[in-house]
Amino acid sequence: MDLIETLRSTGAARQFEPEPVPDVVVARILDTARFAPSGGNRQGWHVIVLKEDATRRALRDLYLPGWHQYLAQRQAGLVPWAPVTDEEAERAALEEAEATPPEPGPFAEHLDEAPVLLVLLADLRALAAVDRGFDRYTMAGGASIYPFAWSILLAARAEGLGGVLTTIAIRREAEVKDLLGVPDHLVLAGVIALGRPTHQPHRLTRRPVEEFATVDRFDGPSLPAT
Repeated sequence: MDLIETLRSTGAARQFEPEPVPDVVVARILDTARFAPSGGNRQGWHVIVLKEDATRRALRDLYLPGWHQYLAQRQAGLVPWAPVTDEEAERAALEEAEATPPEPGPFAEHLDEAPVLLVLLADLRALAAVDRGFDRYTMAGGASIYPFAWSILLAARAEGLGGVLTTIAIRREAEVKDLLGVPDHLVLAGVIALGRPTHQPHRLTRRPVEEFATVDRFDGPSLPAT
């Protein structure tokens, strides 16, 4: 596949055909994705490939409460769990989700049925979190993990598959780690669902460059579009 076209057309796929994905294909995807960049080339990721039905269902059950909370915040006009937000409105939305959970929709409700479920872990010993200790939300460490996740999605696309990275399960990280026997020094970075999509998006909607790129300063002129 053409790289530029792939980058411009690889959207999130959440509904899949029921056909299985062979282990050799999953291994090939991971073999390609492992060349993703990471700080110091420490490659601080670990992937658990979930196959056992009972474990998949247990992960789905841990996922659903967070998904209900996510939807409730969206319905309230909030960015779910944004570091800068209307905390009172967020609290009200979460209470509403607890009292009356919204309909989860097909993806969350059938998460366990995805042909491939990958649990992505990050080794805290391998992350150069240069903003550790700042009095704001920390995010630098993720730069050594999430490029690998994106590479998984791109490699899957090259295999004719689609997928999505979701971080909702992190809301129940302790239970997920206990379910999967994860050591203390690893944390949950997300869950990746893969399969042959029922619909492969090809035309994505994104902001134009001039809306997010400026010259020399934040309030500088927009970078001209080519």
